[in-house]
Amino acid sequence: MTTKGRPNLRRLADELGLSMTTVSRALRDRSDVHPDTIRRVKAAADAAGYVPNLHGRALRTGLTRNLTAILPMETRDYLSDIIKLPLIEGMTLAARELGYSLTIFSTTPEESPQENLDTVLHSGAADGVVITRMLAEDPRIPFLLKRRVPFIAFGRSNLDRDYAYIDIDNERIAYEATSLLIERGRHRIALQLLTREDQHSAMRLAGYCAAIEDHGLTLDPDLIGHEDFTMGASELWIERLLDSADPPTGLVCANELGLLGTLSALRKRGIAPGRDFSIATRDNTRIARYLSTPLVTHSVDIVSVGRALIEGLVHQIERPDAPLTQKIFAGEMSVIGDE
Repeated sequence: MTTKGRPNLRRLADELGLSMTTVSRALRDRSDVHPDTIRRVKAAADAAGYVPNLHGRALRTGLTRNLTAILPMETRDYLSDIIKLPLIEGMTLAARELGYSLTIFSTTPEESPQENLDTVLHSGAADGVVITRMLAEDPRIPFLLKRRVPFIAFGRSNLDRDYAYIDIDNERIAYEATSLLIERGRHRIALQLLTREDQHSAMRLAGYCAAIEDHGLTLDPDLIGHEDFTMGASELWIERLLDSADPPTGLVCANELGLLGTLSALRKRGIAPGRDFSIATRDNTRIARYLSTPLVTHSVDIVSVGRALIEGLVHQIERPDAPLTQKIFAGEMSVIGDE
């Protein structure tokens, strides 16, 4: 391309002796354009360093081809958000494959989810949003539905509304994890939960309580902890429980950080995991297999979860009249080592 300045669609069309419409359709691989023309146009565009004018396209179509995922930090601690890395990987790969870009809007634990959502929507920079850390009566759902904003939620709420979501079966996972520990003879089982208002925690609590009841045990509220379970917080909480008059003999961890803190507390007291104390832990990062410790683990392919979130959101954007995506990942239970 000989014309000076930033290459644009008109200059590309003039250089090739084609109409702007033909060039535009060729760049989008439209079936009504001859394959030879598509190859010719793309070769010229690559040679010229042409990139689409996203602002202009947004003005013409009302779409930015950009998606935003609002991801709050879990805690203020090292490694606290390691679980989000595979989630972001899956979302990024899916967005790219579907022709969209992805923006991660990261927030602190103290910030208001509603205010963060307002900020994203007022920017006008996204065709749709991914919301996370769902609440039982999450106000963001009716807010977005009323405004007809395409969105998908990572998690479900108790609201009687039809909306797109991808979720993990936290209730079933907690039920199975607790049951496996009981079957190993552990009748004093502690449970780590995160934010009390978090729907994921509510579902895990429901599964735990159901397992305790189904196995004929008595629920002890003192064994249930709600904290920002960093490694340090987990260690201190377990130490307090171990020093109590009726200490636990098992634990269902909130996350991998809870596991590491628990192992430190047990080591200080000479308590052997597996032999003296049984642990069930989330292990979406696959850390547990490298710890040489007998464990019950439950894991979910978080990359696939991220992909499903973006695919569901794009499906809603491009096919607004089609059924909404609603999918639940079951997770997988494993036993590592011998007790």
